[in-house]
Amino acid sequence: MKYTTHIRRLFFALMREPLSFIEAIIKHMPGRLGGLSRRHIYRHLLRADSDLNISTGVTIKGFSNIEVGNNVSIMSQSFLYAEDAVLKIGDNFSMNTNSCLVANGGRIYIGDNVLIAQNVVVRAANHNHDSVDIPIKDQGHKGGAIHIEDGVWIGANSVIVTDVTIGKHSIVGAGAIVTKDVMPFTIVGGVPAKLIRHRTNLTE
Repeated sequence: MKYTTHIRRLFFALMREPLSFIEAIIKHMPGRLGGLSRRHIYRHLLRADSDLNISTGVTIKGFSNIEVGNNVSIMSQSFLYAEDAVLKIGDNFSMNTNSCLVANGGRIYIGDNVLIAQNVVVRAANHNHDSVDIPIKDQGHKGGAIHIEDGVWIGANSVIVTDVTIGKHSIVGAGAIVTKDVMPFTIVGGVPAKLIRHRTNLTE
């Protein structure tokens, strides 16, 4: 029985290997050929519309749980994680270098015309930490949801934690840590992020 289990595991591992090798090659392939390869192959691995642009060094986990719209650009050394999760990205989305969308165990919904600058972390789950008798690393995770509505701009080095909504056409200032909902048409900044001013008199 144990021997059969090992054979079964080996079989499924080998079935996954071709995809792993292809991904490793195109992930780092430079130039126009690399860009075209990632566009066409990732469009089939993700649920993606046209004009998908993924730069070198981008790490993606949980392909089948990721849905992206039209004209989506992911810059180099960024991360998309969606294992046991939902990650939906709208049209005309741009994420700069070294930024992370971590939906693992949770849900991230991003609207249209959203800009994310470099070194941004958007994470839809947290470590459980209720017990002081068990190491935090052994307490598992608690998933939640993050909603980033249309037209949002998230500045460099910002952190968006779980269970918040960033309202449409708002701006998150560089270096902010967002722990509460952000109203539409506002600018927030600081640690934790607080209202700086309204972009307009409209708040609907």
